[in-house]
Amino acid sequence: MKDVWRETRQAVLPLAAVVLVLQTVVLSMPLAVIARFLLGTAMVMAGLMLFLKGVRIGLLPMGQAIGAELPKRTTFAWLLVLAFILGFAVTVAEPDVRVLAYQVDFASGGQIGRGLLVLSVALGVGLSVGLAMLRILLGVPMGWVLAAGYALVLILSFFVPAHFLPVAFDAGGVTTGPVTVPFILALGIGVVSVLGGRSAIGDGFGIVGIASIGPVLSVMLLGIFYG
Repeated sequence: MKDVWRETRQAVLPLAAVVLVLQTVVLSMPLAVIARFLLGTAMVMAGLMLFLKGVRIGLLPMGQAIGAELPKRTTFAWLLVLAFILGFAVTVAEPDVRVLAYQVDFASGGQIGRGLLVLSVALGVGLSVGLAMLRILLGVPMGWVLAAGYALVLILSFFVPAHFLPVAFDAGGVTTGPVTVPFILALGIGVVSVLGGRSAIGDGFGIVGIASIGPVLSVMLLGIFYG
């Protein structure tokens, strides 16, 4: 728990100190606002500590265990299907995706619904995780997959409505959140660990990079057909 506390302290306290200086010296905020900020900072640190501890004792071991067992118990086709389902599920549970959906719904005046955007992003991540697993199984170089994905992003960017384009790129960023990343990384490392001739570094990583392309493409397609 000491390591978790040290990581939390190093992550939160510098930012909190900068904001506190701005509030007191530059903005001259009321004491009530500063007190709420300090209370919120304490709650964030407590929650982040519990979250990091939960990731280490729950998400990471479970992701690695699932990744190591799936290739043994299922066919490659079912492995891809289950990878899609897991990628979809963890994205729906991702808090960052919910924040993006809320902000887009608010900014668009309800024209782009929260549920529709969450569904679009989750489908994109699920398909990308399945593609990443297929890359591992077939031994396709990482550069080829990234080049093809971003080339498709570039092509679609000329056809997407202007107001959907920034949302699409933000959708790729929010999928690299605190729930999605640990589970997907652990899943990939678990799969690689039971496949002969695979490198834990070269093949186990890169899944998050591929997964971040999927929601960009899915939201772009949503913009083309919906916008």
